[in-house]
Amino acid sequence: MNRLIRPAALLLDFGGVVVATTNRPSWPQELAGELHHDLMAAGCHELTHDDIVSDLEAAAVADSHWKNAMSRPAAPVEMTAHRYWTEFVAADWPPAARAFVTAHALVLCHRQGELRQVRETRAGMGELLDAADRFGIPAAVVSNALSGSVHRDYLRNTGLDKRLALQVYSDEVGVRKPNPEMIHLAARALDVPAARTWYVGDNFDRDVLCGRRAGVGATVLMEARGTYERPYVVRAEPDAVVADPYGLRDLLTAACGRPDPGPADGA
Repeated sequence: MNRLIRPAALLLDFGGVVVATTNRPSWPQELAGELHHDLMAAGCHELTHDDIVSDLEAAAVADSHWKNAMSRPAAPVEMTAHRYWTEFVAADWPPAARAFVTAHALVLCHRQGELRQVRETRAGMGELLDAADRFGIPAAVVSNALSGSVHRDYLRNTGLDKRLALQVYSDEVGVRKPNPEMIHLAARALDVPAARTWYVGDNFDRDVLCGRRAGVGATVLMEARGTYERPYVVRAEPDAVVADPYGLRDLLTAACGRPDPGPADGA
């Protein structure tokens, strides 16, 4: 592998790169319980708890297929919270119940995001950010999200937000990866050319392809759960592959031309 350029900024995906995620199978039942209570309190009595669970599960499957499909257009836009709840969850609900979730769509997306996954900062992320600081390279999050506020809460609660120069989430800017505008927005905000950045993500069809479309200096694939489960043939290939943030730290150190004085991996 050729030595990568020294980046002027390090752009990181959230899920799979900054954090490891574990799905919570009970989330539809939990969210349905809360929503059923609220609907009943609002005078919407037609739907049972099981009805809501079924539609939440169906919406999640449909949304997953939609996300895969949105890796094909050149400039995909993001799903809005209102569209998700109005069309994907509540399309066949009674009018009053449908109006209720439409009115509360942003809050419901946030709550769904909280319940669907357990998040844990990936080992080595602190060491990676330490290395970026030593080299004077700003780090930023650039990530697809139905509710970026969930990611912001996590980063604030763990103190990682103070280590980042910027956070860009697709639901807040209206476009989603692999739309190259996601990366271009971050590069402009950091006042660096996209061609001088690294983009690091955990999948081919959204992250590697987005980096290629945006013309970044290097696309780096970080291995995570589901990395090699491509939904279809994706011709875009990364410039480098790393197993974890420790590997990315070492790649960054090599590109910047100085040894890393930090402890050895796993120390």
